[in-house]
Amino acid sequence: MSPKKTKAEKAAAKSLFRKDENAYVSLKKTEERKLEAYCRQYMDFLSQAKTERKAHDLAVLEAKAQGFQDMAELQAAGTALAPGAKVYRSCRGKTLFLAVVGNKPLVEGMHLVGGHTDAPRLDAKPNPIYEDSEMVLLDTHYYGGIKKYQWVAMPLALHGVVVKPDGETVAITIGEDLADPVFVITDLLPHLGKDQAAKKLSEGISGEGLNILLASRPDEAAGDDVKEKVKSRLLGILNKKYGITEEDFASAELEIVPAGPARELGLDRSMILGYGHDDRICAYAGLRGLIDLDGIPEYTAGVLLCDKEEIGSVGATGMDSTFFENSVAELMALAEGGYDGLALRRCLERSRMLSADVNVLHDPNYPEVSSPNNHARINHGVAIAKYTGSRGKGGASDASAEFMAEIRRIFDAAGVAWQMAELGKVDQGGGGTIAMFLARYGMDVVDCGVGVLSMHAPWEVASKLDTYMTYKAYRAFLADAR
Repeated sequence: MSPKKTKAEKAAAKSLFRKDENAYVSLKKTEERKLEAYCRQYMDFLSQAKTERKAHDLAVLEAKAQGFQDMAELQAAGTALAPGAKVYRSCRGKTLFLAVVGNKPLVEGMHLVGGHTDAPRLDAKPNPIYEDSEMVLLDTHYYGGIKKYQWVAMPLALHGVVVKPDGETVAITIGEDLADPVFVITDLLPHLGKDQAAKKLSEGISGEGLNILLASRPDEAAGDDVKEKVKSRLLGILNKKYGITEEDFASAELEIVPAGPARELGLDRSMILGYGHDDRICAYAGLRGLIDLDGIPEYTAGVLLCDKEEIGSVGATGMDSTFFENSVAELMALAEGGYDGLALRRCLERSRMLSADVNVLHDPNYPEVSSPNNHARINHGVAIAKYTGSRGKGGASDASAEFMAEIRRIFDAAGVAWQMAELGKVDQGGGGTIAMFLARYGMDVVDCGVGVLSMHAPWEVASKLDTYMTYKAYRAFLADAR
């Protein structure tokens, strides 16, 4: 018969196991109030930031209100940066770099958090408006990985800009105010949907079938020579309200997104339902983590809010461009010591980064795709993915064990609830983030963000607790002195 264990021995044995529990169990009331306040602010941001342009502009407004200055203006004035300086640099009104200059010289590296503000959506084609069967429709091209059937028969809003040849930019937002009209993609009624129902789920709605219903009333004043009377009336409305013509759509960026604000989800109000959690939930957490830093950090703290991640981080505003590298070079030019090519390389290589992107939560409706013992669970805190990629880690960025130990130290010291996670079962698929574009400089990078349900759907689900813990994690990382 084995002797009974003492309390100390039982505690020691228990400490050998990984602590991974629903963080609400140990959440203090004082912190719960902070959690609710932060989530209210995030929901307000998410409800407004329906496009990457709007996310950028809202971030700039919030940063400027906290004393951040435009690097271009400082360069023009010949202003040198000292520790504690708060600066930002923009790329075409879509991608943003922000930094708080630290006590240590930049050559010793930075602490970075990088997320993206673009989200799956529908984009208007260059020649988008056409009339068919006395209805006017908007021809679209989907952006990012979507399930096309999710976008039909639901209220949609239109956001974007039209830029005229003289340089005038016309901003358009229709469908968010309760007084606004909304738009829709029609679906086939089940009574006539036998052939549609026999198709594979991915083929039930085609990409060319994602045409948005805009109007149906004809221009009663149009003469017989006007064949497309409904289109004529619609173009008249657009010209009267916005001063644009059909030709102006050639220089427009119009995005179609779900209409309506983010909402609390569940009878217990413990979750958030919203469009664009992926990845504005992490981008906002990074922004706020930087803005809310106390005092001057030891290492320069930086945040990247980038565009085009959902289509491969390509283009001038994507992470695969030289914008980030150029921004750090410009920061060095403004800081004490000035720019030096070798110092820039050393700075990038010695930097550490959290790739701030969402992960998938275990969904009891689809347990067959979750990785046993390695899936993120709701309310268990920020999800850390040591590596991304697909199947045999193809296209992965794989963090080192040494860096993982540092992340554990930082989060534990700050009281951050965290969990390790993979993106589903090995053979199911996978995905990538911006991590690999930063890792190529030789810096330590790991993916770390909020777990979500219904990822890439028009409406995604996130836990309030996980949302708050991610903000807390980013703030602790940016402030770390080691």
